Amino acid sequence: MFYTFMTRIVAPILRLLFRPRIEGAENVPKYGPLIVASNHLSFIDSFVIPLAVPRPVTYIAKADYFEGKGLKGRFVKWFLTTLGHVPVRRGARRSAMGALEQAVEILENSGAFAIYPEGTRSRDGRLYRGRTGIGWLVLESGARVLPVGLAGTEKIQPIGAPMPRFLGPRPTVRIGEPLDFSHYRDLPPAKARRLITDEIVEHIQKLSGQDYAGAYNDHSEMQ
Repeated sequence: MFYTFMTRIVAPILRLLFRPRIEGAENVPKYGPLIVASNHLSFIDSFVIPLAVPRPVTYIAKADYFEGKGLKGRFVKWFLTTLGHVPVRRGARRSAMGALEQAVEILENSGAFAIYPEGTRSRDGRLYRGRTGIGWLVLESGARVLPVGLAGTEKIQPIGAPMPRFLGPRPTVRIGEPLDFSHYRDLPPAKARRLITDEIVEHIQKLSGQDYAGAYNDHSEMQ
């Protein structure tokens, strides 16, 4: 019921406010387990991508977003929880693995789960090396991966800005063809996780057009 409300009421409003350019929408599978993997430039990425993916998508979100105080904090917690976002505390391995295990459950029920392989937003616009949690998720679930390249969302809400610039610069969402990694299953798990992750990031880079940093993004925030 809430998803119907989002798609019929909220999504059209957000499309008017953000006016995203969407390329490759025909590449989104309508059914079956799907991992949506994207670069990460802005807080609003998790709101822009669902405008381009015509099916419910669950995200990992910083635990801090669920712990805000006052009316705004309660609203944000309700909003994210209702959308099915999974809270995870950065730096806590047990919490991160718990979130990925929940992701497996979602995928086993033919859902779509979105993840940012970099782990955190890019502060300089470059694309950073992917964390192998997404490789683990691919091997554990067997789901295909939908690579997504975002451009321009950081101009709408830069890091540190309290609110997005509605009716500002138009972001672009480029969606690639689904990727299948079943051919990596016979490799040693650690090697397979690394190869899968690197290949996903390579596809994201081709879509986003970003320079590749070649290192992990070790900034202390998750989203």
